[in-house]
Order: sequence, then structure tokens, then C-alpha cells
Amino acid sequence: MADTAPANPVSDAAPVKNSTGESTRFPPRGVPVITGINRIGLFALYMKEVRRFLKVQTQTIWAPAVTTLLFLIIFTVALGRGGREVLGVPFSSFVAPGLIVMGMMQNAFANSSFSLLSGKIQGTIIDLLMPPLSPGELMGGIVAAAVTRAVAVGCTVALAMALWPGVSLSVEHLWAVVWFGLMGAVLLALLGLATSIWAEKFDHNAAITNFVIAPLSLLSGTFYVIDNLAPTFQAVSRANPFFYVISGFRYGFLGESDIGTSGDVMVAAVGIAVLNLAIALAVYAVLRSGWKLKS
Repeated sequence: MADTAPANPVSDAAPVKNSTGESTRFPPRGVPVITGINRIGLFALYMKEVRRFLKVQTQTIWAPAVTTLLFLIIFTVALGRGGREVLGVPFSSFVAPGLIVMGMMQNAFANSSFSLLSGKIQGTIIDLLMPPLSPGELMGGIVAAAVTRAVAVGCTVALAMALWPGVSLSVEHLWAVVWFGLMGAVLLALLGLATSIWAEKFDHNAAITNFVIAPLSLLSGTFYVIDNLAPTFQAVSRANPFFYVISGFRYGFLGESDIGTSGDVMVAAVGIAVLNLAIALAVYAVLRSGWKLKS
């Protein structure tokens, strides 16, 4: 009696009619249906996150512009009297770029730090974990949406400040404005996503915002040049990555920076990119492990 091979219930499955009436087969078990990047899923996640903050744009975009403009008014009145100049420009023109990028960074953090945390608290985290999205695609969609919000806030804040008397936002080095603006937003978006993974309640998120992000932002040379500080505090400031983002962004507008020469600014630009890459790899590894998400 001749040997016969056992039937494979998957590969030998009967053809199935698709929506166009053509015969097709289910793919063998273990063979992915989606290969490469799931562009549709990635775009859907990105649009979901963008629409989430656009639904409350008064709070997420316009309110930060008003708050930052108040910072400008208060510090200009308090420290910019008598024609005071910093780095060869009026104080208001000096402080404006720092306030713009600080608003961008803080809102990038706020957007990404809410994404997974809200799902964990509301019990809807399964909606992000079940779709066929890889950890890299999940991270990419959330970070891209946070950067989108940061750019929207930056443009709104810049428009408000450009209309304020005494503020000049003429651009000297466009590449520095774009690069440090985007790198700063990506940096805080990644930190926000890491916080969203770690946090179990909104108090945890608020603690990182109030005790880490806010101090690093305000003590990074936004309102002063670090040359006015004691040597010890200058060293502390130079260890703060926010300092390089804010000073590099300001260099794009003024052509001057307390980082140092133009070569030092280029080194800072590369350094921020390397730091972002390292944080992105760490966040990717945590997402892939499912720590505090699937366990």
C-alpha cells in the first residue's frame, strides 16, 4: 500500500472567493500578511493621536501660546527695561526663541506622556496593543503626533510673539531653527512616551512634569546666558541637554549662542541627535518587552 502524505489543512485549504470574485488562499500559518512597514496602521495611529489633541485645540495649542506670551511680557517688563541687550540684541528678542522652543518641548512631552497612560487608566490600552503594529511603528506614530503638536504650538507662539512690539524673529540660520526645534521635540516626545509606559496614574506623570521637565526647561538658559553663572553652575547647565536645544534654537535666530562658536553648535546638533537615537533604542526595547503594558 503506497504511503500518502498527510493533508496540510492550511496549504491545502480550498480556495476562497474574495470581494472581487477571484479565487485566493489563506497564507500558510506563520507567514505574515503584512510585510515591511504597516503604513496604513501607522498612519491610522498617527491620525488618531493628532485628532485627539485637535479636538481640544484651545487647550493643547492656543493656551500654550497665551501662557508663553505672558512669560515674555513678565520677563521683558522685569528684566528688559532700560534698553537692556543680551548677545547684542534687545532682551525681548533674546528671550523669545527660547520661549518658543520651550513651549514646543513641553507640549511634545505632554502629548506623548498621555497616550499610553490614558489607555492603561481607562482600560483601552488593548486598542493600541492588539492592532498589527510593531513596537517601532507604535513608537513612531505616537512620537510623530507629539512632534506635530510641538510644531503647531511653536508656529502659534512665534506668530503671537512676532506681533508683540519690540520682538524681532528674523532668522539667521534656518537649519539650526529646524534641526534644534525638531530634535528638541523628538527628545521630549521620547521621554514622554517612556513616562507613559512607566506611569500607572496621572500623579506619576505630573511628578515627572513638575520635578524633572519643568526645572530642566527653566534652568537651561531660557532667560539668561550661562556666562553670568558661577563656574560650578555653568558646568551643571552644560550637562543639561535642554540647554543645547534652547541655545541652538536661539542661534538659528540670532546667529549668536552661549554654546560657543558655530563649530560648537554643530557638535551640539550631532550630540542631540545621538542622544535621541540612544533614548529611542531604549524606549523601543521597553515597548518590545511589554513591560507594564502586557504584564
